[in-house]
Amino acid sequence: MSSLKDFAGLKVLHKDLKKQEEMRQRAEEERIRAEKKAQLEADLFRSSMGDVAPLKKADKAAIVPPRPLPIARQHLADEQAALRESLSDEFTIESLLDTDEALSYAREGIGPDVVRKLRRGNWVIQAQLDLHGLRTDEARDALGEFLRTSVKRGLRCVRVIHGKGLGSVNKTPVLKNKVRNWLVQKDEVIAFCQARAADGGAGALIVLLQAN
Repeated sequence: MSSLKDFAGLKVLHKDLKKQEEMRQRAEEERIRAEKKAQLEADLFRSSMGDVAPLKKADKAAIVPPRPLPIARQHLADEQAALRESLSDEFTIESLLDTDEALSYAREGIGPDVVRKLRRGNWVIQAQLDLHGLRTDEARDALGEFLRTSVKRGLRCVRVIHGKGLGSVNKTPVLKNKVRNWLVQKDEVIAFCQARAADGGAGALIVLLQAN
């Protein structure tokens, strides 16, 4: 009885081994078919491309653009604060201006001929600043920065447009008087006068700057 059980077990084992072998053979045949298919597709692609050679790599150096310089934000803030402190709204220039209609100004030591030439347009206007629509604080900062930049660029004659005050409350030219006060307080300004009609008339000033 025991021998019959052993024989039956061997038959089952043999059957399992045969089944496993068949599965292995099928897997191997599938792998071979896949390889042949891939090879066939590769050969077909190469034949369709013809005599194509890969592009040669360009012998060029990789150029990395320089990074922009960091902005010294605190330094700029300090400069803006210094500009505001250097231009006072409490300063008055009535006693420093000529009594002519153009309310011209010349720093001490500057002859009257300089102002006359400035009125006549002897100097070419090299840059201008338009303060229309700015609040007082904004206009003061913009004027200080404009003058500083103009001197650094070596400019001698500039125009500052302050407007005639027609858009202000009660039609009062607020910036017109303040701009004159601010200009007199700047060391780089040696003279200014009202612009000629063609250059803005009563709504602008022609400013002569110290040579850099």
